[in-house]
Formats: sequence, structure tokens, C-alpha cells
Amino acid sequence: MNVEEHLDKLMLELRRGTITIGVLSQLSDPQYGYSLVTSLDEKGVHVEPGTLYPLLRRLEKQGLLESSWDTNETRPRKYYVLSEMGRTVFEQLCVEWEGIVRSLDGLIFKKGEREDADD
Repeated sequence: MNVEEHLDKLMLELRRGTITIGVLSQLSDPQYGYSLVTSLDEKGVHVEPGTLYPLLRRLEKQGLLESSWDTNETRPRKYYVLSEMGRTVFEQLCVEWEGIVRSLDGLIFKKGEREDADD
């Protein structure tokens, strides 16, 4: 396996671990799948529909999302929104994420290097 193949594989693993928190972050208001794909993409998080829809179904099955059908449009759409448990889990994930970022910044960047980069 060459460097690019290793990097591609590791980037895929890294993205898998972050897509869930990205999706949860966008569902405080109801959204349907395609609007979520578009919203995430506009914010620099590219998620394939083939990845997103199974994730939405899994999160709903886990009780983190609630869904409802809107049949008022020409094409019925299934809207997803955070459940109460989903909000709690998302808030806790954010706290954990901040801790991970701080820890990794301490490992990756030398003292003072991060502050210089932010200026």
C-alpha cells in the first residue's frame, strides 16, 4: 500500500467518526435528507446521500432523531429533527469533541505554535 492509499483509508476513518456529530449539529430544526446534504456541503462537510440516509435511519432507530412525513408538497419528504435524547447526546458529544481537540492540539502543535497560527 502506498502513501496515498494509507492516507485515503485513514481519512475515511476520520470522516466516519465526525459525520455523526456534523449531522446532529444541523438537526435542531427539521430537515429532510437532501436539504441536509446541501446544508452540510455548504459548510464544507461533504456527505454522500448513500452515507447520509442509512445514518439518519440508524440515528432514528437509536432514538436520537424523530421523523415525520410532509405530504403537502408534490413529493412527500421525510423530515428529521433531534429528539430530546438526541439533544442531550449532541451536547455531550460537543463537550467530548472539545476535549479531544484540546488534547490533540497539545500532541500535534508545540506550545505557542497554535496561538501563532491563529493570529
